[in-house]
Amino acid sequence: MFDPVIAPSGTLLGLLQRGRGDGTLHALTAPRAEALAALDHCVLHDPRHDWQVENRSLYYARLYLDLNGELDAIETHLFDPEDVLEPDESRTGLALAVLGHLASYGRHDALRLLRRYAAHGANWAWALDELALRDDDAALRALAVPVLARFGTDAEGEAELAAAVRDAFEPRPWRLWADDPRESVATRVRAAQEAGCFDRWQRQLRSTGPRPGWSVHAVLEWAQQGVERGTVLHVPAARCLAAVAGPEDRPEIVRAARDGAEGARCTALRYLADSNDPEALGLIEAAVTGGSTPVAEAAVDAFERMRSVAAVDRARGWALRPDALGAAAGRMLACRGAARDSELVLAALREAVRGEGPDAPTLWTLVDGAGRLGIACAAPVLRHVYRETASSHLRGRAARALAATDPSFATGFAVECLWDCEETTREVAARHAETGDARVVERLRRLAADPAEEAEVQTAVRNRIAPDGRFA
Repeated sequence: MFDPVIAPSGTLLGLLQRGRGDGTLHALTAPRAEALAALDHCVLHDPRHDWQVENRSLYYARLYLDLNGELDAIETHLFDPEDVLEPDESRTGLALAVLGHLASYGRHDALRLLRRYAAHGANWAWALDELALRDDDAALRALAVPVLARFGTDAEGEAELAAAVRDAFEPRPWRLWADDPRESVATRVRAAQEAGCFDRWQRQLRSTGPRPGWSVHAVLEWAQQGVERGTVLHVPAARCLAAVAGPEDRPEIVRAARDGAEGARCTALRYLADSNDPEALGLIEAAVTGGSTPVAEAAVDAFERMRSVAAVDRARGWALRPDALGAAAGRMLACRGAARDSELVLAALREAVRGEGPDAPTLWTLVDGAGRLGIACAAPVLRHVYRETASSHLRGRAARALAATDPSFATGFAVECLWDCEETTREVAARHAETGDARVVERLRRLAADPAEEAEVQTAVRNRIAPDGRFA
């Protein structure tokens, strides 16, 4: 999937793509046709950089409800000929998730679309998972025949069916079909279930990983073999070392960390850092200075995992280095530093925004650190990150940091955060938003009554309710 093109943050489309609360508020006051066009664009062209940590589906579904939006554009997108040519779930996953939420809100047109797509669409498994959470037994049973018809009755087809049953995110439809009164359906699904269980057992028996009794040398060799095959194994190999290495093996591990082959060196560095070995910090610095790129990256990652006082002290000396180790030192101080490290963390935050922009991965930790340390003068940078980042997850972190550093947060960004796409951001807003704004009270009541809202958000709202029923 290509990286999405994100519109400027000051436009309606840019706000909706980012999932900001202001996107909903602006859409509700914009011409309806313009708002629906922007909303359709977001749903049909997933704007998320990482769908695994960013939410949009409930946010977009609620806006469809508020705008009483039609689903014609989604239907055309789902059943476009491109669905066959490009069956990757990234093309249709967001649209199907939005339909699932709309079905939960009682939109029968969304439910019918999901049923039709589960029967005929390329990304049918996702649609079936959405229906498994929301549809009735009779409708799910009606899908058994078209879904099973996707799989041939030869050995290859039955193997594909077994894999589909084994990997299903929601097992409810398959369980219903296993008990189907139609013998042709039930027999085939039961056989697929049994084959899937047998396949899991076989894969466990075929494992090529470490075995009991392996030596330190064997573990390091296994890690190096991974490099030669193009597979990174130094993380699990370091865990294996923790299980098999004794005090007498330390010299061999230190030698590997100093000048071993790539896989062995990465493994040894990780192991020594995790065990807080007194030589670990020096070996990490040497690896960053003179090692290959994979070794340097593994050394930096190992350093960031360290929890010792010595590591934090060394981070204070490394924080101003203009390299990856200096950036890692700034992140370590953000996570584990004290109040006296605020200037170093703030400098790292500013440098990251200036050098890499508002979507830099390093900002996740630095933004958290600014909030943890209560760095008040970081608020302008945090507000910039909040407005400009395309990551809704990072924006939520910026909101939490602003709640701890910016006195204007309660009457400013906290209000729009009540409409944010991320439930954790809505929770922060529910705890801090100033109720003097009439929109806030109305929104808090709606969140408290919405069955689709997360329990943590509703708990935060209810904690604001005073004994007389008013919001504190």
